[in-house]
Amino acid sequence: MNGRGDSTAATLVWSALDTTIRVVDSTTGAAVGVFAGPGRLVARAGTLGSNPAVVNVLGTLDSIAAFGRTVDTVTVSKPDSLSDTLKIQAFSGGTSSPHRRITLSVDFPPGGTGITLVPGDTIVTGPQGTASFQVRLTGVRPDSATITASATYRGAAVPGSPHYVVVFLP
Repeated sequence: MNGRGDSTAATLVWSALDTTIRVVDSTTGAAVGVFAGPGRLVARAGTLGSNPAVVNVLGTLDSIAAFGRTVDTVTVSKPDSLSDTLKIQAFSGGTSSPHRRITLSVDFPPGGTGITLVPGDTIVTGPQGTASFQVRLTGVRPDSATITASATYRGAAVPGSPHYVVVFLP
C-alpha cells in the first residue's frame, strides 16, 4: 500500500539486519535462526523500507525437569474436580527457557480412562520457562494417574525427557 492506503504493485524484498537470523526466501520473508539472540528483519519496496521487525531466536533446548513436586496426592470428590497445578520447566543454556513446547500423555490409567489433562496434551512454557497443567476427573476415579512430559529438539528427546509426574487420587 502507498501512503494513501491504496494497493500498489510493488514487490517486497525481505532482508536481515543482524547475523542472528538468515533470510532463506527474500520474497516471503521466511527466515531461520543462526544462533540465539535478537535479530531484525526489514521489508523493502524499492528505496522505501519498513521499520525493523524484531525476532528473538531461541537457543537449543537443553533439558526439561519438574518444577516443584513430581508426586502429588490430592483429594477430589467428584467428576470435573481438578488436581493441584503441576509444573514442568524447560532450560536452554542452563537458564529457564520460555516459549518451549512440552508434550503430555497419560500413561496410567490405560488409555487415560477417567481423567483428562488440562489445558490439553501440549503446553508451552511461559516467561519464566515453566508450563503448568492439571488432571481433571472425567469419569470413574482411578486411584492414581501417571503423566509423561517430554520435549524434542530436531526429532531427538532432550535430556530429562521423558519426565514422569504421578498424581494419587485417594
